[in-house]
Amino acid sequence: MARYLRRVWEEVFDERERAVVAGRSEGRTLDEVGAALGLSRERARQIQNGARRRIAEVPDFFQDGWRDVARATGAGPATPRGAFAAALEVVDHVLLDELLTAAGLDVPRTWAGPLRGWWTTDPGALGVALRRLVEAAPFRGDDLALEAFAAGLPAGLPLARLLSHSESRLVLSPDGHWVRRKARGRDAAYLWLLENGRPCRADDLLAPMAATTVAAVREALRRDDRFRQIRPEGTWALTEWTHLRASTYSTAVEAMVAVVTESGPLSLTRLFATVAELYPVTQWRLKQCLLSDQLGETPDGLVDLVSRGARPFEEEEPARPETMAIEGEVLGVRIIANRDILRGSGVNVHTWLTWRLGLRRAPMSRTFTMPGDHSPLVVRRGTSGAQLSSLRRHALELGVADGCVLAVLLRLDGGTARVGHGCAPETCPARAATPHAVNL
Repeated sequence: MARYLRRVWEEVFDERERAVVAGRSEGRTLDEVGAALGLSRERARQIQNGARRRIAEVPDFFQDGWRDVARATGAGPATPRGAFAAALEVVDHVLLDELLTAAGLDVPRTWAGPLRGWWTTDPGALGVALRRLVEAAPFRGDDLALEAFAAGLPAGLPLARLLSHSESRLVLSPDGHWVRRKARGRDAAYLWLLENGRPCRADDLLAPMAATTVAAVREALRRDDRFRQIRPEGTWALTEWTHLRASTYSTAVEAMVAVVTESGPLSLTRLFATVAELYPVTQWRLKQCLLSDQLGETPDGLVDLVSRGARPFEEEEPARPETMAIEGEVLGVRIIANRDILRGSGVNVHTWLTWRLGLRRAPMSRTFTMPGDHSPLVVRRGTSGAQLSSLRRHALELGVADGCVLAVLLRLDGGTARVGHGCAPETCPARAATPHAVNL
């Protein structure tokens, strides 16, 4: 049977049949193959099916159970065509694809589409194994082969090509490591800390995370339970490093609530002194913690739990910044687009905005509907600051560049919002980058 496929190709198939089979093996559709030969899609399908029947009939005379051999060889997520040629003792020829199809095998499916040159009894198994690999991320580029083996992926797969596809949930970082597309900065920080093996300052992570501000680094790490801050040093470490000395509390608010819960009502002076011993932070941060909706003031001026009857603290009106204005029921916010905004990070804003919106405790939020199919815009007040939800999609649609002005307009009476491009034409960074653009 070794020379069977080549003999059929050369002696049995005519030129048109060879063209149909070769085109289909290359991944072209029946419509494309038919158009190239002046045939209808149905006629191309008939020719391919006829060729497949003739290929599959003859091996039965030479090798009993060849279909079982083919299916056993293709029992994994993906097997290269050459392995089937060796198992069936035939040449690795284009007709082998038709023989494997006749045996009930199919091409593996991935987020990048069909994986040509590979076959399997379960077309979806490769996608499942690739998802297991994604779940193992992040990992160093040198560890790709090891992680792929652990995920059940066969050797020889074009993994770099599959993982670099636009539909892949992984991307290759500038350092050559595989990180999740939607968490690339935090994943890069995780690998950097893992490699260095010691806590570091937030500004040390600016480059690995490709962040522009220390505040953005801190905010990203706070939102990820793989990281923790070491007090009183203020450095960042991995949660899995259990050998490091650290506070038993994850936040200053948590420490403050625990102290009040155990000790009962306390004066501000005593409360701040006790909390600072457990979770060393600045006086400014301790004052911000009082905005927590769990803490309040008793009639005699002590701090106690709201659940025990204390009246919640409310933030006093801060000075209005020059980047914000209000006229009637319309509140405007001017925001400078930067790399973090263009990457999809939330936008830190002055607390006057949340105070004016009535968000005077934490956590509190207010949602504004957006036109079209945009997600609602959310303004949040936390104990440590205020934030707008991501403006990335608006920035992309408006064609802004780093340094451009985004104008956010909030209608207080109707609960709606709009985002516009607020640059003056003569000073617009996006217009300077594309001088021939007419509308930005």
